[in-house]
Amino acid sequence: MSESRVRQCCIDFKNGRTSVHDEDRSGRPSLVTDDIAMQINNKYREKRRFTITELSEHFSQISWSLVQQFMMEKRGYHIFCARLVPKILMEGRKKQRLAALLTFLQEYNRNGNAVLDRIVKENLGEACQL
Repeated sequence: MSESRVRQCCIDFKNGRTSVHDEDRSGRPSLVTDDIAMQINNKYREKRRFTITELSEHFSQISWSLVQQFMMEKRGYHIFCARLVPKILMEGRKKQRLAALLTFLQEYNRNGNAVLDRIVKENLGEACQL
C-alpha cells in the first residue's frame, strides 16, 4: 500500500469511517450476458469436443480469454488435452459408476478371481482383434 493511500485511510477514519473493507464499486459490466452465456453453453452441448478457440470463433463479440474464463470459472470445466471436460462427475454418471461397482463386487463375491480372469481375457481378446 502506498504512503498516499495510508494517509487517505487515516483521514477517512478521522472523519468517521469504521470499516476497513473496501466499499462496493460499480465496476465495468461483464461482456458475458445471460443470453450469451446460454448460447455458449448450448453451443458447447451440441459438440462437447470444442476447444476454447473453436467456441470463441462462434462468439466474436467476446474475447478468447472471456470464453475461457466463463467455461472454467462459471461452468466448472477445466482444460484437458486442449479439450474442455467437466471438473466433477454429473450426478447420473456417479450413479452409473456406483451401480457398475456394486454389480462387479457382487459378481466377485460369488465367483472370486474367475471374474477377474474373465475380464482380462475379454479385454485381451478385444485388443488382439483391433
